[in-house]
Amino acid sequence: MENIEKLLTNWQLHPVVDHFSIALLVVAVLIDLAALIFSQRLSLRHTALTLMIIGALAAAASYGTGDIEGDRVWDLVNGPAKEVLKRHAELGYYLMIAFGVLALWRILIAVLGFMERTHQIYLAFGILAVGVLLYQGKLGGDLVYTYQVGTGPMAAGAQKASAAEVPAATTSAVPEAPTPIPTVYVPTAVPTAAATEAPSATPSAAPEKPGSAARPGASPQPSAAPSAQPTV
Repeated sequence: MENIEKLLTNWQLHPVVDHFSIALLVVAVLIDLAALIFSQRLSLRHTALTLMIIGALAAAASYGTGDIEGDRVWDLVNGPAKEVLKRHAELGYYLMIAFGVLALWRILIAVLGFMERTHQIYLAFGILAVGVLLYQGKLGGDLVYTYQVGTGPMAAGAQKASAAEVPAATTSAVPEAPTPIPTVYVPTAVPTAAATEAPSATPSAAPEKPGSAARPGASPQPSAAPSAQPTV
């Protein structure tokens, strides 16, 4: 059943069936009026009966395809257009029942002789139903031409609206990929040849006074503190 519904949705049969329903039912009532005036022509009565039966079936098909189409576009419709769509769908349901009753009534008029006395009452209800049918057709035209329901511009507008409803905070809340910390190059100290030479562990001798240098061949100087002489 789902596959059949998807197929009918893709075909978009509602406008085609709807136009056939209006044409068949309006012509059926008009021919029945002519048959009432020219009662001698039985062919008019048979034609009116046939068209009313086919028109009632077309009204049922129109409501079925319209229900599928309404489910497809219901969530895309806002504001006054939704109220018009709801009224259009409700009238379609009541008209389907009304024309089904009228078709059955017309069959009884053709089959049962005593029902012929209700022929004029039948035509009065038929004219009233056709008037409501034309008003429902006007609502369908308003949906398409005024509110662009079921058209490409409406679908494009719905896509733009859904994209605009996404708050900017949602996009900013997503953490960005961490960027790598830039590596700072610190050059290591390269020891030079002079720095690698270790200083002498023993300090160098204090420089001697000028002229205190030992002369060649001179004997070493006696100690500054003479040793104690023994007492005689």
